[in-house]
Amino acid sequence: MFRLKTLTILGSKAELASLPEGKLLINTINAHSFNTAKKDQLFADALTNGDVLIPDGVSIVKACRWIKAKSQPKERIAGWDLFSFEMEKLERESEELRTKSEESKTVMFMGSSQKVLDLIVKRAAVDYPHLKVVTYSPPYKPEFSDEDNRAIIDAINDANPDLLWVGMTAPKQEKWTYSHWKELNIHCHVGTIGAVFDFFAGTVERAPMWWQEHGLEWLYRLLKEPKRMWRRYIIGNALFLWNMTKE
Repeated sequence: MFRLKTLTILGSKAELASLPEGKLLINTINAHSFNTAKKDQLFADALTNGDVLIPDGVSIVKACRWIKAKSQPKERIAGWDLFSFEMEKLERESEELRTKSEESKTVMFMGSSQKVLDLIVKRAAVDYPHLKVVTYSPPYKPEFSDEDNRAIIDAINDANPDLLWVGMTAPKQEKWTYSHWKELNIHCHVGTIGAVFDFFAGTVERAPMWWQEHGLEWLYRLLKEPKRMWRRYIIGNALFLWNMTKE
């Protein structure tokens, strides 16, 4: 049974610096993904059995305190926080290599449309000039064929990145990465951070800092896109509260 009470969740942004090197699957959890995982066993397995789970939602942080969960995260760690930390770390390492005339570090973005990926490459050249950026846009369909999966796996293995971002929206991105984890012959941190692709590309506007600091990023998104987000946040938040009451 998928329960918040027993999940192992990272405690703070500071702990990102202590994550071990090597192949590591990093997922995020918020109220919406928790609700989804309650009725999707593969998604629940992906979140439970990944290497690191970060609390991408104030609701998760508060609920862990309320139900006296095993993990007691001190703060929300957004997907963007993970992204910024990992990219800045890799940029510093790559800059050092370049001063020694050695090859740059490689970051790969797998997911999203070619248009978004092109915008990511453009911005990364400015924000992270010492990194080599590789992208792969998978077919836009609910289910990948065996050929699609093979092509994605081969593209990742051929790139052999030093950091891999997977962005196909939840729960698809987590389920895909978890299901094909053993076939990925890579040595790096892998983060499933769908929305961050759009934030970094500039195709979706992130909530201003005041909303983020007050745990209201969800409300900002709801106000900006009520037709698309009302079910996720109004019904979803009520369902999350009900699930926490049961726990």
